[in-house]
Order: sequence, then C-alpha cells, then structure tokens
Amino acid sequence: MISKEAIQRGYNRGNYVVGAHTPPPYSLNLPRVPYDAPASGMQHAPVQVSERQCDTLRKIADEVITQPAQVVAWTRDWWAASMVTETAGRPATPHAVVVRVSSVAQVQAVMRIAHAASIPVTASAGRSNVTGAALPVRGGIVLDLCGLNRLLGVDHESQLVEVEAGMFGDVFEASLQREHGLTMGHWPSSFGISTVGGWIACRGAGQLSTRYGKIEDMVYSMDVVLADGSLINVGGYPRAAVGPDLQQLFIGSEGTLGIIVRARLKLHRLPDYGRAIAYGFDSFAAGLHACREIMQRGAHPAALRLYDALESGVQFGLPDTNVLLIADEGTREIVDAGIAVCEQVCKPQGQRLDGEAIFEKWLDTRYLTGKSAEGFKRSPGFVADTLEMAGRWRDLAAIYRDVVDALQSVPGTLAGSAHQSHAYVDGACLYFSLRGEVAIEQRAAWYRRAWDAANAVLIQYNATLSHHHGVGLLRAPYMRDSLGSAFPVLQALKRTLDPKNILNPGKLGLDDDIVPPAS
Repeated sequence: MISKEAIQRGYNRGNYVVGAHTPPPYSLNLPRVPYDAPASGMQHAPVQVSERQCDTLRKIADEVITQPAQVVAWTRDWWAASMVTETAGRPATPHAVVVRVSSVAQVQAVMRIAHAASIPVTASAGRSNVTGAALPVRGGIVLDLCGLNRLLGVDHESQLVEVEAGMFGDVFEASLQREHGLTMGHWPSSFGISTVGGWIACRGAGQLSTRYGKIEDMVYSMDVVLADGSLINVGGYPRAAVGPDLQQLFIGSEGTLGIIVRARLKLHRLPDYGRAIAYGFDSFAAGLHACREIMQRGAHPAALRLYDALESGVQFGLPDTNVLLIADEGTREIVDAGIAVCEQVCKPQGQRLDGEAIFEKWLDTRYLTGKSAEGFKRSPGFVADTLEMAGRWRDLAAIYRDVVDALQSVPGTLAGSAHQSHAYVDGACLYFSLRGEVAIEQRAAWYRRAWDAANAVLIQYNATLSHHHGVGLLRAPYMRDSLGSAFPVLQALKRTLDPKNILNPGKLGLDDDIVPPAS
C-alpha cells in the first residue's frame, strides 16, 4: 500500500521547491549578444510604450520595468524555440515594458489605458509555458499578475475555494492541505513554477487527471477583465442550461479574449489510502488496449501511465518492456474495487512488476522523461522537446507508430518516443518526446521540421493538436487546418471581444495586426 504521505506530499519531490519561482536557466555555453542590443528573435514591429505612457502606468501599477535586460528576464519562458533563439544571441522578446500589479482594479486601469492607445497587452505570471504563449511578439505591455496571489476563502460545505490568478501552484496546494485539509488534485509537471491563472488560461492537466479531471473540469466560476477594462463574472453553477457555457470561452483562451484575475475552483478531501500496481507489455499497442479496457470497464485510477520501450528504459531501467503504471488514491473501498478491475484486465497479457517500486521510481524521475538526454551524446546542438496530443482509442496505436516514424524521418533526429499520460473512456493523451542533435545553426530548422512532421500526422487522424500545453506560437501554424470550418468562429469571437486585437496578439493561430486608435 502507498503511504498516506506519498499521496499527500504535494509531489514536492523533483525539481521544485515551494516558493522558489525562478526563470529557466539557459545554461548552454554559447556566445550571446548583450541584452540591450536591438536584435530580437521573435518580435516584429513591436509597439513602443512612450515615456509619458510609462509615467501614467507608474501611477497605477506597483512597478514598471523598462530596462531591456530585465524585460528579457521577465518574459523568458520554457519553450525550446525561445531557448534556441536566446542561446544563439537573440533574446526572444526584449522590446516591451513589464507592468507589475497586485489588484484587480490595477488590471482594469492598465487595460483602459492600453485600449485607448491600442497598446498590446500580454498577460504573464509563472512563465512555465512551453509554447511561447506569453511572449509579447508585438511588444507593448507585459502585464505581470504574480502580485494577485491571495487565497480569498474556502466554502467547506461546497468544497470550493476562491483564489487570485497569480498564486503559484505549490503555495496554493500547501495552503489548502495545511489549513483546510483539502486538495485540488491538480499536479502538473510545472507545479512549482506555474500559477492558477496559467493553468486555466492554457487548459492545463495534472498528472492525476484521470481521477480528478483537467483544469476545465475544476473551474466553478471566474472573474475576467476584458480588453476595454470591464470586469465580468462567468460560471457559478454546479450545472446549467442557460445557453452556451461562456466560461469555457475563456478557459484555454491564453489571454487572447480576456485576463483571468480570480477563480472559484472545486476541491476534494485529502485521500487517506492508496495503491499502486504495474505491468509490462510486449508492445505499446497491447498496453494501450489494456488502458482502454480499464477505462471502459469503469475504473478511473488517479494515474494510468503507459511508457514505450525507450521511455521504460529511461524512466525505470526496463528497456525490454512497455511499462504500465497504475496508481489510485481515495476511499479504500473505491480504490480497491478500481485496482481489482485493473488487475483483471492486465493479468492475461501483461507481466506483473513491482508496483510500489515502479511508483516510487516514477515519483523521483517523472520530470526527466521526455526531455532527458540520458543515453544520448549531449552537445550544444542537442534539442529536446515534448508534444502532447489526444485522440480516439481506435487511432492511438497508429498515431503512435506514425508520429514516431515521422520524427525519425527528419534528418538529425536521435529518437522519438512516447507515453500515454492521461486516459478517458473514448481516448487518451499520448505524450511524445522529440530529440535531435544537429549543427548549432540548424537547431531552429530541425525543431520546426520535427514539429511539422508530427503535426501532419495528427491532422491526418483528426486528433487534437494539444491536450494540455495549449497553442501559443508553437502550434499556431497548424490551427487553421486543425479547426477547419470552425476557425472563422474563433476569429469572430476575437474580433467581438477584442476589436483592437490588443490582447496577446498572434496566439492561437490568430493574426497580430493591431488596430490603431481613432485619430
């Protein structure tokens, strides 16, 4: 049996320490251009904020940062492409001003100024995103929301919490557990360097989502500041039949339709019981079949994670099998019943492994699989990234095969691999890993070719481009083909809610043309 401490520890093992929110260190030893140089890697025609406008912003904000080196540091994210750009001497987005705020009223005031002058505004907080979603490609204002970091209250009877959008995940979860005996059950890999608002803005998923759901399942209601500075509330019901769900428009909108400032979220009682089992399968397809059977027979374990042979070797030292880890937590009777279903499914085709040892190994190494250089020669030309998607069960084995083949066909690829990370009754998320090693000057080209090859497969199978990392700049080129006839609806929503196109322009595959202010 898994210990209660292992279940509740908030997944503090790994790379993150509570409260230690630092930008990603780009440590490759490569020549760099000074940060005050004009060259930028990803901006074009950046909108300048005048000194007079900065003075106005200083009167309402906590701080306004204008020095280029600081702007680079305050906009740096975890996207592989921006890392490539910066380590090649061209910081991704050095032209902007960072405006730090700590109240909803300040957010509204900043948006009123920006709206009147047609200044683009990019909402930002933990900057843990891996798609460039918070990079200010048109300059303007980067609105830093980390100061909105208060837990405002808990409704114990309804198991709801009200929290500001800039609160970091580790601090948030620790407060819930310590002070209220409750949990969100939301454990993304970026847990210690991401915020509640960021989870919602990018439709994030935690590592136990098969039990607790993705973030869109957890939001009860939220407050959003629109492009003109007005404040609206959406949601607020357990279920409703009052027209379309307007709240879902803003969940996953990546700051393009409005700025999330407060949220009410659903909670769970802390679990006091847990179990873990593991099986090895001869093929990834056989493991996928077992996962489908488990879900469709009604079991919903907290973790149902299947690793292909390459990742089983990296993660667990078992390169000759495809490891399926199953772990659950909660009420003893429910957990035992679910694990019994899993055992019935896995025994006929799988080889029983030491579940608790696999689970403990996973806790220690789960952040490393995917971008690990283990087994590969690491050089300045080494590039690694991950791609997560979701598709129907009937297609997943073929998608796995075809995406790995597509990646391997790109010159410079070292390896493509995958694991299944989140599962549902109708399908699952496959989490692919991309690794390449090329000449330094070819890194960006290899990276885009690898992404092009993989996404061509996803579009062919009508699979979703992203399960929980969002779109940002990375997936923007594929959005029109992916959404097809529905893409004009997204464009129309953007024009209606943000007619000047000042909210995080250029993301979600939308254009970045700013509408100038009326003369």
